[in-house]
Amino acid sequence: MLLKLYQICSTLKSIVMSQKILVTNYTFSVSAEEFEGMAAQLAPAFAEVAGCLWKIWLIDAPNKQAGAVYLFKDNESLQTFKASPLVASVLSHPALGNFDLKERDILAGPSEVTFAPLT
Repeated sequence: MLLKLYQICSTLKSIVMSQKILVTNYTFSVSAEEFEGMAAQLAPAFAEVAGCLWKIWLIDAPNKQAGAVYLFKDNESLQTFKASPLVASVLSHPALGNFDLKERDILAGPSEVTFAPLT
């Protein structure tokens, strides 16, 4: 029983350790309502991104800033996403600018303690 539990924990840890986070920040030049409409139209396309486990959309409407936090199953999925036509279309959108994309690894232990949705 203990061996089985150890194997399950080891498997979960290896899955979490291979996952990658992408944090994006950017500005928008349209009204917050227009931006939210754009996001709503794009959401289904982002929901279909292979290897993306989830995306959280962020907005700071008074400062016309937005962003997202993504969880990818692995680095390959993240790199494929960054090279995709979807990302190219967002990066070239005339109402969006000042992009900052940062890739991050996950601190699995503390994240599990704080209930991060990693698996």
